[in-house]
Amino acid sequence: MDAYKDKILKVCNEATKNTMMETLQMEYIAVGEDFLVGKMPVTQQVHQPDGVLHGGATVALAESVGSMASYIFLDAQKYFVRGIEISANHIKSVKDGYVFAKATVVHKGRTTQLWDIKITDEEDRLISICKLTTIALPKK
Repeated sequence: MDAYKDKILKVCNEATKNTMMETLQMEYIAVGEDFLVGKMPVTQQVHQPDGVLHGGATVALAESVGSMASYIFLDAQKYFVRGIEISANHIKSVKDGYVFAKATVVHKGRTTQLWDIKITDEEDRLISICKLTTIALPKK
């Protein structure tokens, strides 16, 4: 089973080439039956002017991990995934290190999916809570 999970993570990470995810140095690091985890370094490139992680970068991480989770839990040969709504509550600031996004499925419908995404720091302190709704549309 670990080889299967490693293959999924490899495919997810290869999909970030030449995208915003690569620019922000996002990496997918763990996958399970109902979740996907990604991480992103907190550097000056994702800071607000006052030196803390920008909420937009946090939301970009959340949407990237949640959308990729939808993608891997659906039949990617038949469907493509788009985020249709995201909300975020920022709880704590972080200046450096890494943040981790764990997307866990709340509802997995045929058309829409709802994801709970918790952003934590290296000490597992809660940074933000996000909710993402995705839609699976048939490929033509």
